[in-house]
Amino acid sequence: MTVTAASDVLIVDDDHEIRALLSRYLEEQGFRVSTASNLRGCNEALSRRTPDLLVLDVMLPDGSGLDLCRDLRNRRPHIPVILLTALKEDIDRILGLEIGADDYLGKPFNPRELAARIRAVLRRTNEDSSPEPDQRRFRFAEMTLDPQLRRVTRDNGEVVSLTGAEFDLLKAFLERAGRLLSRDQLLDLTQGRDRDPADRSIDVLMSRLRRKLGETADEPVFRTIRNGGYQLVVPVTAVKGDP
Repeated sequence: MTVTAASDVLIVDDDHEIRALLSRYLEEQGFRVSTASNLRGCNEALSRRTPDLLVLDVMLPDGSGLDLCRDLRNRRPHIPVILLTALKEDIDRILGLEIGADDYLGKPFNPRELAARIRAVLRRTNEDSSPEPDQRRFRFAEMTLDPQLRRVTRDNGEVVSLTGAEFDLLKAFLERAGRLLSRDQLLDLTQGRDRDPADRSIDVLMSRLRRKLGETADEPVFRTIRNGGYQLVVPVTAVKGDP
């Protein structure tokens, strides 16, 4: 699937006015849009057709969007998810990132902002899916990142399970090996947006990434620079061609 305005988007929100507004606006932007008002309707829609992206409200009348997001990461890990959260519910945003959401947007929001987030997530998810003759793979810390397959594997063949956002964050470091990257730079590189002063998404993703890569105090992969950001501290080798 390539990133086009005609991508399928499923909107799940119990507010009829929000669903109608977003449907109208996104369809005007060329997206194909379907909607559901609750978890049951979402699951029914998913059984009929797999969308290219899911816009999911955290608070739904028959359950939590966070639970559905967690379940999707197990059942359908390739569907990107953008969470809609109450503006002050920072805990929901953090939990959403921890369980694998690709982005979040606080209510109230401008439909134009959501459309921009949708395009950014789809672009990040699919930009490496087309084969290129000189596609590079990155070797680091007894692991290999393959941008074309969007996969990280250990030398023993084990696949490291990363969400789309975690993969993009790691790739940003590998492409800039040894450079100190601020939180603002990382957010711009991976999500294409400016960071709100209260935005903790990069810190949450870094914590998850470190844990999944198996980083230890004796064998660090990253260094945290106080008031500076993060730095990859392991050697990186770019390899061209097939494994």
